[in-house]
Amino acid sequence: MIDNTIFGNLTAKFVTLGCKLNFAETSTIGKLLAEKGVRTATSDEQPDICIINTCTVTELANKKCRQEIRKIAKEHPEAVIVVTGCYAQLRSEEVAQIEGVDIVVGNDQKGEIVDFVEQWYTERRPMTKVTPLKDMKRFIPSCSRGDRTRYFLKVQDGCDYYCSYCTIPRARGRSRSGRIEDLVEQARQVAAEGGKEIVITGVNIGDFGKFSEGTFYDLARALDEVDGIERYRISSIEPDLLSDDTIRFVAESKRFMPHFHIPLQSGNDEVLRLMRRHYDRALFADKIARIREVMPDAFIGVDLITGMRGETPERFEDSYEFIAGLDITRLHVFTYSERPNTQALNIDYVVSPQERHERTRRMMALSDRKLSAFIDSALGETRPVLFEHTLHGATMHGFTDNYLRVEVDADPLLFNTVVPVQLVKAKGSDDTIIGKLP
Repeated sequence: MIDNTIFGNLTAKFVTLGCKLNFAETSTIGKLLAEKGVRTATSDEQPDICIINTCTVTELANKKCRQEIRKIAKEHPEAVIVVTGCYAQLRSEEVAQIEGVDIVVGNDQKGEIVDFVEQWYTERRPMTKVTPLKDMKRFIPSCSRGDRTRYFLKVQDGCDYYCSYCTIPRARGRSRSGRIEDLVEQARQVAAEGGKEIVITGVNIGDFGKFSEGTFYDLARALDEVDGIERYRISSIEPDLLSDDTIRFVAESKRFMPHFHIPLQSGNDEVLRLMRRHYDRALFADKIARIREVMPDAFIGVDLITGMRGETPERFEDSYEFIAGLDITRLHVFTYSERPNTQALNIDYVVSPQERHERTRRMMALSDRKLSAFIDSALGETRPVLFEHTLHGATMHGFTDNYLRVEVDADPLLFNTVVPVQLVKAKGSDDTIIGKLP
């Protein structure tokens, strides 16, 4: 083991690929290293340690991970290269064979990365530390702050759903959660640091309570009592786990924003069955209607997969028409990717790559029209905006309570403050609204 004096002379570089949960966990790794005296390397420094937190949501994500690992190893040949995350969990042997990689760490042992780095400096030999899926039971708390005003609070990990197209349960393990009292304390720490907004994140946050206590609704009520936090946003939550109590609570809360991100994946019931989803489109439509009933101006983002095996042209058109009729704000469209060891590979009907991408194009065009209509409906309103960093020195931006991006003339005094802004006109180029201060 090396002492803190030596550790304190080291610098680290952090690279995160994938979801908000990964960003939260990378931040925790950074804090653990910082406690040993390791500082983040500047852009013109050669770091001593490189931490790469990976994703495996698609085969394209795996490819990007490999490219990034090779790029970092080539740029920093003297650094200790540590690869962790979902790609490292599922394909540890493959990752370990990439030239330059020194340490491979699975998801369940991210919290021990500091110990593994110490061990490497003592023994100078490659190592792989990956917990088997059946033994992944720990909940590792994480809370991160990016370069903006938002924090990402991890409240849950793992998934018990095993959708036919997805490998995440194999990479993250079974569903498990933090304790409400511990998560509330983390929120209090964010408030003490001056944070104004927290995004509640996890793999399947609606399943909160596994190996813990309470429900997601109970957690939301507890977080709502933390003084100093002005905004909470709920990240992706499954429609069948988004309870009516939670919807009503968000509508009545002063701190939970009218903003939802809900996976649909397909608007055709037969494709949903093939995907092994836990709801039908009638339930999904009902959840959207309930949100609109109590929060007519809520931002509703929806995840969608195009070109899934079994999505015949007729089923796609049925899905398209259903989604076109939904009162939602934006689609997050993913082109189906074949994943090894998934049950979807047993489905006979295969959509060609060209057709998958054409369906993605059509759905994204539909999304653009819906978002444009939502922006137009908001023009003329005055809404509270939490301002973030400046852009090119002349302007700065922030987000309304219902997640519309607003740009105004730069004023450093506005940073990390919530002020009312009149929404004047759509900028047009990047879904931004030009705002007018009082």
